[in-house]
Amino acid sequence: MERKPIGWNGRTLKEMLEESEKRLKEKKSYYGIEKLILKEQNPFRYERAYASLRGALVSARETALHVAASPIVTEIGELCFGLYTPEGDSIAVSTGILVHVHTMSEGIKFMIREGYEDDPTINQGDIFLNNDPQCGNVHTTDVQTLIPIFWKDELIGWAGGVTHQIDIGGITPGHTLVSSIQRFDDGVYYTCLKIGSNDKIWRDHMITAKKSVRSPMYWELDEKCRLSGDLMIRDAVYDFIEQEGIDFYKQFVREAIEEGRQIVQKRVKERLIPGRYRAASFMDLPMKNQAWVPIARVDKISNHPNEIIVKEDGTFSLSFDGASAGGANAFNCDKGAMEGGQWVLLTQILIYGDKVNDGAYYAVDKDYPLGSWANPNDPYLSYQAPWGNLIPAYTTMMKCLSYGLFARGFREEVVPGYGFTGDSIQGGGVYNAGPLEGERWMLSTFEISGQGLGASAVRDGLNWGYAMWNPESDLGDVETWELFQGGIPYLSRKVKPNTPGYGKYRGGANYESVAFIANSEKVEFFAGREGLVFHGSGGMHGGYPNSTSYRLLATNTNLQEIFQNKQDYPISDPDPSNGDFEKLLKGNIERKPIGTIYPISLNNYDIIHFSESGGPGYGDPIERKLENVKQDLDNGFYTLDVVSKVFGVVAMFNNETNEWIIDEQATKNRRNEIIEERKQKSLSFEEFWEGERKKITEGKLYEAVKVMYAESLKLSKKWGKEFREFWKFPESFQIEVS
Repeated sequence: MERKPIGWNGRTLKEMLEESEKRLKEKKSYYGIEKLILKEQNPFRYERAYASLRGALVSARETALHVAASPIVTEIGELCFGLYTPEGDSIAVSTGILVHVHTMSEGIKFMIREGYEDDPTINQGDIFLNNDPQCGNVHTTDVQTLIPIFWKDELIGWAGGVTHQIDIGGITPGHTLVSSIQRFDDGVYYTCLKIGSNDKIWRDHMITAKKSVRSPMYWELDEKCRLSGDLMIRDAVYDFIEQEGIDFYKQFVREAIEEGRQIVQKRVKERLIPGRYRAASFMDLPMKNQAWVPIARVDKISNHPNEIIVKEDGTFSLSFDGASAGGANAFNCDKGAMEGGQWVLLTQILIYGDKVNDGAYYAVDKDYPLGSWANPNDPYLSYQAPWGNLIPAYTTMMKCLSYGLFARGFREEVVPGYGFTGDSIQGGGVYNAGPLEGERWMLSTFEISGQGLGASAVRDGLNWGYAMWNPESDLGDVETWELFQGGIPYLSRKVKPNTPGYGKYRGGANYESVAFIANSEKVEFFAGREGLVFHGSGGMHGGYPNSTSYRLLATNTNLQEIFQNKQDYPISDPDPSNGDFEKLLKGNIERKPIGTIYPISLNNYDIIHFSESGGPGYGDPIERKLENVKQDLDNGFYTLDVVSKVFGVVAMFNNETNEWIIDEQATKNRRNEIIEERKQKSLSFEEFWEGERKKITEGKLYEAVKVMYAESLKLSKKWGKEFREFWKFPESFQIEVS
């Protein structure tokens, strides 16, 4: 028996989606809407309608997170919910991890284009699950639950929720798997799979899912968390329609999205100057000496050039033309990841006080070059940790927009970038003592949610309180992490000196932590962050980038003996050149100048050190006010050598008053010396250009740099043409790699 179409007015969902895309292309507006009729007729009713739907989404999130067991969800709030049109466009979103809102949109569109309306069919009460990066998701660890919302026989929308899992059943324990190089390493894949009906999750799915991950309790309750929120949203939509009517609802949801698109254009015209904006960032992937598979044993640097074209009518385009290639690593990005990155920055930089929906997505033209890390077009590569490229790449977008904001006079809105969301310790083990003996524990520490934000043009950056994917971020409580991962208790968490980028206004500072292995066996540990290359696009107007990462481990230690004798043990690493680990411990102490480490085995009383990232600075450091430098020293944000060398400040510590004292005259003299030193060391542009060009022509670039530029030149026509023209090379020029 042929099924009746479930779209509006007797159409199929595919027909509705095609019509929407056609009207957008022809009219340059969502669904071809020219006037916001409902808003013009009754603005109070219109705004009340939007507020009620968004309020329902926020309520669903705040209620549903208490259903979850995962501390990543309950402690950090690592989830969000959205309401979507039948075609899959977001109407309104909750608070939370906004980067995932448009990813669910892509998942819905995938189901429509693949003919789900006919097979496996879409019915009231059905439940769909998606975590496939090839279908709009960011990485497999982010799991989406989508349910259709029917009114009588018509599909009037979708409710969607997403949470971040502790473990996804991949090649190693954890949630961001740096050792993954192919799809088959990424963990369990659910490609827009129907997993339930009649508002209940099927038992066979839950059995399979729980057997596919190392943290089945967290999976089960997180699954129920997402479904609970979705059902609350559906009920709220029904209440809305009962009050406002179905015809109003249908027209309203489309007008709300079109208004979202118009809002972006208005903000662009208001806050940016028409023209071409460019910035670049880089990310190193040091895998030559630690990757497991031979094909992955290369040190790689990714190129992240970004170009934004702002037009006078408020439209603008975003291009990563010139990006280097994807490859055998975990950091490849598909469309969902890229869309999520640009979407979340739009909502945080330009439209944070306005309606947030997929109108923002439709206001921007995008270019993700085929074959690059931003669009490898290879379904068999790993997309498990796209954040390794996504996070540093989108600092360029933030910086480009900040140039425009500065030029328009919105100087308090300027942010040159943010800290890298990395260095989270990952892995897990098995308890070999105590009441939980034999049980597995997972590293759920999610302090990556609280990084340093860059300085603005008028003030210092935010300390330990920003993640580009979650504007409500924080570090979480140590006690919560220890409750769920008792096999790795903390020895300390305190401010890490010298993490903020230097400047007239410093970047946000951050913490370091020390922890050790206890009562456990079969412990696996790994982590990911940048190494020798600054992850972002640097500071702004003379400001410095934030510090890079490093790795510090101590194995086969005498920590048990230290505890028994009540002796001092290391609780920080303020001066790596004169470290407390070396002073206070016996054992194997290993320091690596890179943050990414492939999984290794640890034993009881082994110690790990990890720190979070600071933010980049703004302005010349020698222009920083002395009272601010004193405060930096008092708070432990900078050490004396940095204050003297970079900020040109002469200070001494007063043991009687327990504070730092600034010598103002000596400081004035020191800053004048720095100015003279700069003059002596400075080069003209012509001298600098000649020196750098010589490195290229004589092949003196580091091999990973050669490979990066060779890939960019091969993949790009526009960027490659400008590269050759700038360095005065012929059109046929290529960089030779060994």
